[in-house]
Amino acid sequence: MNHKSADAAAAGALLGRIDAVMSDLDGTLIDTLGDFVEAVNRTLADLHLPAIAPEEIALRVGKGSEHLLHSVLNWALAQSGQAPKAMQTEALFAQAWARYQHHYETINGQHATVYPGVREGLARLRARGLRLVCLTNKPQAHALALLQAKGLDDAFEAVFGGDSFARKKPDPLPLVQACAWLGTAPARTLMLGDSSNDAQAARAAGCPVVLVTYGYNHGQPVREVGADGHVDGFTQWLPH
Repeated sequence: MNHKSADAAAAGALLGRIDAVMSDLDGTLIDTLGDFVEAVNRTLADLHLPAIAPEEIALRVGKGSEHLLHSVLNWALAQSGQAPKAMQTEALFAQAWARYQHHYETINGQHATVYPGVREGLARLRARGLRLVCLTNKPQAHALALLQAKGLDDAFEAVFGGDSFARKKPDPLPLVQACAWLGTAPARTLMLGDSSNDAQAARAAGCPVVLVTYGYNHGQPVREVGADGHVDGFTQWLPH
């Protein structure tokens, strides 16, 4: 058995020891990079700032929309020859945030695709009697609309966004609060994600964690992130 197969087997072995799964959204269930690229570049155009390449946006996804936009604005100001001073960026942020929200709501899901195996995988998890919630740093309204647009909303008992709690992943608070809502012990509640944010939050909350390798993870190899298992496909670790 090669290390990848062993890694997936380790993930599968967790199934008998958990009662619920908290799943990340962007980079785990749905490839939303196209939506981010479109909304961000429409926003930058409104502000007369240079467009940013998809690979640069991919490095900035995962820590919430506010972090994404702040990071993009710093990049765009630097590219346009303007020093990204804190006061300047903050003054621009309010305008950028309003335009970004408008554009994202307009295109949410139009440039996004459900990853292979996700629908089947969620069905398999539910068939095992596991409870499922979605736990993302994306604003809750955007997450709900996206899941509905892609026909995945019925898989989850609840959807918690980056604005559902006082802090976002990688802080453990969202996981702790989601476990409290579920009424499950953290040690028996799996975090399924694609990045170091998910792993860091899970470790701090006392939850097991499995990471998919096809997501974003800020441009870094996700197999270098400590987890209870890594899987190359959403169904790789799930028995029929």
